[in-house]
Amino acid sequence: MKIVVAYSGGLDTSVILKWLKETYRCEIIAFCADIGQEEELKGLDRKAKATGASKFYEVNLVEEFARDFIFPMVQASAIYENQYYLGTSIARPLIAKAQVEIAKKEKADTVAHGATGKGNDQCRFELTYAALAPDLKIIAPWRLPEYHNQFKGRSEMLAYCQDKGIKVEASAKKPYSMDRNLLHISFESGILEDPWIEPPADMFKLSVAPEKAPDKAEYVELDFVAGNCVAINGRRLSPANVLRTLNKLGGKHGIGRVDLVENRFVGMKSRGVYETPGGTILHFAHRQVETLTMDREVMHLRDSLIPRYAELVYYGFWFAPEREALQALVTESQQHVTGTVRLKLYKGNIITAGRKSPVSLYNPHVATMEADRGAYNQTDATGFIRLNALRLRTRASVLGKKKK
Repeated sequence: MKIVVAYSGGLDTSVILKWLKETYRCEIIAFCADIGQEEELKGLDRKAKATGASKFYEVNLVEEFARDFIFPMVQASAIYENQYYLGTSIARPLIAKAQVEIAKKEKADTVAHGATGKGNDQCRFELTYAALAPDLKIIAPWRLPEYHNQFKGRSEMLAYCQDKGIKVEASAKKPYSMDRNLLHISFESGILEDPWIEPPADMFKLSVAPEKAPDKAEYVELDFVAGNCVAINGRRLSPANVLRTLNKLGGKHGIGRVDLVENRFVGMKSRGVYETPGGTILHFAHRQVETLTMDREVMHLRDSLIPRYAELVYYGFWFAPEREALQALVTESQQHVTGTVRLKLYKGNIITAGRKSPVSLYNPHVATMEADRGAYNQTDATGFIRLNALRLRTRASVLGKKKK
């Protein structure tokens, strides 16, 4: 047996790597996907090998993450339950995809992950394995009785790390789980499991509190081409650098904090706290360009599919045929979403300050409340309303007779 472990260096995967080595006594290869964790990646090579890995792979996936996962999702305007920007959800299929590639390269027969049996990530990892490498064996330690009996919670895991000399950022004083990537940071569990308790002020990493943000608003312009942001304040940027730039701007102005109770795929509700400064701005800006450039019926059709698309991402069906089919429609809908939006950022708020497009469908000569120079004949509305009211008049007439 040869196992490739999805490894982050955090509490869960540190314990799992060591436990797998001691339990199975086989070769363990640690794989870490660089998807924008930044300083969290420092020293992982040494730590993984010290914990029991024979090899360590760190693969830079930041641009692929932004270009092929985040941007297509933003084009779909996908937000789960109208609040969650899917920062963790969208990252897991990419991590699992790269893990499968390492397993094939190393001729490993098994992959393992650190997702718990209560969460969504186990589904996201394993649905991706099934779609891309159905023959691989899967070890999910949290679902194994021998593992779960030994580690009933985070306190036992922290004690295990102390006993084995494994350094982790989590502690008894800050026993919450944190996951970071280019799009967001998520916080859950521990002290956050009580939805009545406000998150501690020192927990946040990407953003200042809105009340501590600058007293002066800041303007920013985003240029879009075919539904993708390609420049900020006139400077062309790669997809990843778009997110990096917007993260700094959003964080500076206290934008993108979300505290919500969400419905997990496995059936329970859970409380999560998220920081998504750049993604929040990107979603907002993208919608403003769409308002100018998308046909009404195309927009309404796409919007009707947002809840389904968001569910597919949240549940882990990124590589499923139905998500790919939806994406084809979304991509087609974005062909003319080209233009510039000017935003004002101020104390947690994003305010539209202007929008323009070379392919704008907005015609001021038609929409004006002043003389429209014959561009719109208002008397045409009489027949339009009469025809649309026909079924209502018919229904009212029938129901009226019944009441008599």
